[in-house]
Amino acid sequence: MKFSTRARYGLRAMLELALNYDPNVPTPLFQIAEKQLISEGYLEQMMTVLRKGGLVRSVRGAQGGYLLSREPARITAGEIVRCLEGPLGPTDCVSEEDPENCIRSEFCVTRTMWGRVREAIASVLDNTTLADLCKEDEKLRRSRDADMYYI
Repeated sequence: MKFSTRARYGLRAMLELALNYDPNVPTPLFQIAEKQLISEGYLEQMMTVLRKGGLVRSVRGAQGGYLLSREPARITAGEIVRCLEGPLGPTDCVSEEDPENCIRSEFCVTRTMWGRVREAIASVLDNTTLADLCKEDEKLRRSRDADMYYI
């Protein structure tokens, strides 16, 4: 299963907001775009969806930008992906919302497997917060810095 660019970039944009989290200071769109290597136009479209989904707030004006609607520990990767992609479901018959009825559903072994796949993906996404990703980012930075050799 492959997540779309929208989900991957949206998660990176939200991570950037979490890394710079201050409930009173918005992060400008251009800064998010620059740090995460995402085009401003595409990022603006995603931020509109995230705003409508209640995950970010926008602030207009010269000092404007975007803020997380809640602290990073209270926003999960699952919320972000579902906001941008819709319900999780590797196949239509096991979609989280309104699974498609299939004449084979009562005896389909693969449907059971696809349901387990959906549950595993949902578990990872729903149990990973932006705060968790910030901690991982810090570990990665420390590791990278420790590997640097200066003369």
